Amino acid sequence: MNAIREVQRQIKFNPYTDWSQTLADLVISLESDTPFQLERLYTLDLHTFDLALKVIEEWRLDRYYARKMKLVDMSLLAKALGKEPLHGAIDLSM
Repeated sequence: MNAIREVQRQIKFNPYTDWSQTLADLVISLESDTPFQLERLYTLDLHTFDLALKVIEEWRLDRYYARKMKLVDMSLLAKALGKEPLHGAIDLSM
């Protein structure tokens, strides 16, 4: 998660720059599943553009691991309920 940390640091120390605002909007878009105009990435210098792509990659991996943990939690809950079949469905959503 190096890119995420670097972007966090960049935004913290340079919050008013155009590239910082673009990165901040990208992060907000990734977190909230809202649209982001990809053409905004083309206004970034090459280093910052590469950093933005790495953030997207790390964010995707992070989501995968978050889903995996939810699956593990749900599996543990199912095991704790026992092997006895119950009538009706049990809400295992988290």
